[in-house]
Amino acid sequence: MKKHLSIGVSAFALAALLSGCAGTSGTGTSTTSAAATTTSAAATTPPGSAAAGSAPAPAPASAATDLKVADSSAGRIVVDGKGMSVYVYAKDVKDSGRSACTGGCLQSWPPVLAAAGTPTADGVTGTVGTIATPDGKKQLTINGMPVYYYAKDTAAGDILGQGVGSVWHLIAPSGEMIAAAAGY
Repeated sequence: MKKHLSIGVSAFALAALLSGCAGTSGTGTSTTSAAATTTSAAATTPPGSAAAGSAPAPAPASAATDLKVADSSAGRIVVDGKGMSVYVYAKDVKDSGRSACTGGCLQSWPPVLAAAGTPTADGVTGTVGTIATPDGKKQLTINGMPVYYYAKDTAAGDILGQGVGSVWHLIAPSGEMIAAAAGY
């Protein structure tokens, strides 16, 4: 009886461990800490790249493209690979290699970062490139202008940043900024 009970308990413990029920509270044994470290590394690794010591996971189709084109109430616009609208800042200087949006500005207008060393675009006819951010990341550019997200855009298709302060504008596939129409 004891032998059957111990085999049953062992099988249950193994099944729980394999199904992820063991948890990663961070206060457990070194095995749990290693799992938490791997999970943390995977969470900060861009899609399509491998975390240290792990096999690369296939990237979702939407993550393979940095920028693409979508229809909106403002016409055809450039969006990121997940459909989030991107904007240009009229105070940026074309081909300057830097962003004029710094400090608190970045809270509302975070930079659109390249997923890999060479940015990819689908349907964007403007020239796509990158500039270095102060922390060494690669911010995407279109026709030499850095591109940004708007923090109040929370779902694909949102264009709440269009015309904000008369200096933030959506981008046409050609890379030209789209002037804000009355009502934006």
